[in-house]
Amino acid sequence: MPISRIFPVLILTALAVAIVVPLLVAAEAAQSPKSTAEVKTKSPADHTGASGLPVPRFVSLSSDTVNMRAGPGVRYPITWVYRRKGIPLMVMAEFEYWRKVRDGEGAEGWMHSALLRGRRMALLQGGINELRPSPETTAPVVLRAQAGVIGQLLSCGGPWCQIILNDMRVWLPRTGLFGALPNEEFP
Repeated sequence: MPISRIFPVLILTALAVAIVVPLLVAAEAAQSPKSTAEVKTKSPADHTGASGLPVPRFVSLSSDTVNMRAGPGVRYPITWVYRRKGIPLMVMAEFEYWRKVRDGEGAEGWMHSALLRGRRMALLQGGINELRPSPETTAPVVLRAQAGVIGQLLSCGGPWCQIILNDMRVWLPRTGLFGALPNEEFP
């Protein structure tokens, strides 16, 4: 077959593919839409971010000075500057290497993932927290710490979490800290 007859056939084939494939993709998407109700009923463990890790989850600051930005990129303005390594943050969303986070006071913004680490930390909240050697209200108080104190979070189970403060492993009610999801149990 001469090339002058093949060329129009190739053009028509390419044109047909360019028109039909997007229509098929759109039809498939229309058949299985994700409703808002489906997204809202997912549990936190069912949702993973761009990193492949669950969202929401907790991380901590890896540096003494970290900027929070209004959006996921250096072109967005700085909204807050953190000056304390180890502050726990909840990752709420991910975009490439950026993480949308919330701190214990409710401030939200974006941070680069290189400024965050997976080490679990806890920020004590409320007034004076009574820390105990075991997860029981009848256990003696071995340490008192006020809101704003940060310790390494070791485990949470039921209404109690274990942290390290002053080289001591102590327990406190989950409601007294920021750093664990309400029903999260670990390790």
